Amino acid sequence: MNNLRKIAEICNTSADFNGKILFDEPMRERTTFKIGGPAELFIEPADEKSLMFVLNELYELKLPVFILGGGSNLVVSDKGIEGCTLSVAALKDIRFDGACLHCQAGTSFDEILDFCILQGLGGLENFAGLPGSAGGAVYMNARCYEKSISDVLAGAEYLCGTKAQDKKHYGMNAADWDYKKSPFMAMHGSGAQPLILSASFKVYRDEPARIKQKCAEYMEDRERKGHFRYPSAGSVFKNNRAFGKPSGQIIDEAGLRAFRIGDAQIAPWHGNFIVNLGNASADNIKELTAQIRTEVKKKNGFELECEIIFCGK
Repeated sequence: MNNLRKIAEICNTSADFNGKILFDEPMRERTTFKIGGPAELFIEPADEKSLMFVLNELYELKLPVFILGGGSNLVVSDKGIEGCTLSVAALKDIRFDGACLHCQAGTSFDEILDFCILQGLGGLENFAGLPGSAGGAVYMNARCYEKSISDVLAGAEYLCGTKAQDKKHYGMNAADWDYKKSPFMAMHGSGAQPLILSASFKVYRDEPARIKQKCAEYMEDRERKGHFRYPSAGSVFKNNRAFGKPSGQIIDEAGLRAFRIGDAQIAPWHGNFIVNLGNASADNIKELTAQIRTEVKKKNGFELECEIIFCGK
């Protein structure tokens, strides 16, 4: 029995695990781009206890692990992902302690804002309609309408390594953060594997009707800008203040709007969006981003930096 089959059998027969265990799970069903080959082994624990159990077993068997959140900023290879893909999507507990809003990593921002409206908690409205999960938003330091996650983050619980006993608390320190960059990215670069378990956000009491109205305004603006017309991963390239213009404008001025490779197209309405017209492959996306970078470099001398993450085989 290979180790992937072994870990699946261990989980299936243990009272300490509750959740999904799937072989060859299509990743196109797990990403907002609707692209990607199969995950060799896909495990989605139903709770944190099950997550810790799986992590310890994976550590003992020395199996490679890919952590998946909401799948909103990913382009998964057409060949899929080797080893174990561990999803935190089912970890969705939300609570308010009177000062901060605490939510597990798999909680979507739709769920967070619904909770905020019910409880009369303001401060997170800018993130209405943000795809993906709380954990992914913290890891990427997501930014919406001039507000970054680091502006509202109070702290986070995370693992650095793959053992449950590696659980740590991060207390917010603004010096650790930058535009669409978090300290968790630096941990990954050092060889460790950070896994954000939960995040705490600063909120304040407000009228539910006012919170709901603000959320609706941001959602309507996203709809006008075409965020939901086709599967996508949102902005493809980071903005760079040194360039003096947003990346979308730079791409437009390079004459690339609506350019396509296969079913991957630069959105006709926004230069910094690539959309899947139906059957785009990961290779189409990769080739298109490379073409954009080459053309912009040639015409402007700017090196655009990718915001989306390419992963898998």
